Amino acid sequence: MRALKFLLPLALFIGVAWFLLLGLDRNPREIPSPLLDKPAPQVTLPMLSDPAVNWSTAQMKGQVWLLNVWGSWCAGCRVEHPLLNDLAARKLAPIVGLAWKDDPTASQAWLARLGNPYAINVSDQKGLAAIDWGVYGAPETFVIDKAGIVRHKHIGPLTADAIERQLVPLLTRLKAQ
Repeated sequence: MRALKFLLPLALFIGVAWFLLLGLDRNPREIPSPLLDKPAPQVTLPMLSDPAVNWSTAQMKGQVWLLNVWGSWCAGCRVEHPLLNDLAARKLAPIVGLAWKDDPTASQAWLARLGNPYAINVSDQKGLAAIDWGVYGAPETFVIDKAGIVRHKHIGPLTADAIERQLVPLLTRLKAQ
């Protein structure tokens, strides 16, 4: 009985330590998304340039596209922005910008200053659409195929390496299907 008093906590400690150890080799940017290989959330949002005009994800059906969640307050968004400008210039797929929890005036000024890589820009001031998309924080980028299925999610600022090794091959393959 006395040994059991010590063995049970020891076994519990070893079990917890084992699971923590397994987590050390995980990349925090590879948080699995429940949306992968599922239909993109159907959201309708006001256009950043004209809030009286709405845009819907349904409008993108039939084409491969990216959704980039950003904000003028977001330091990581500023880091990835020149790469998005370059990617947009390559015209591989339209990029939809979702200005998340941002003042529309600040968003528009930011785009005027840094360039606008977005074919479409929508405003999600309350952050409700971002909840539907399962957004953890800005920036996040999603790739959606022609059928409206989410095929990839990148958490954090895009890098040149991620664009060349992940996004470009995926976009090319999806467009050919």
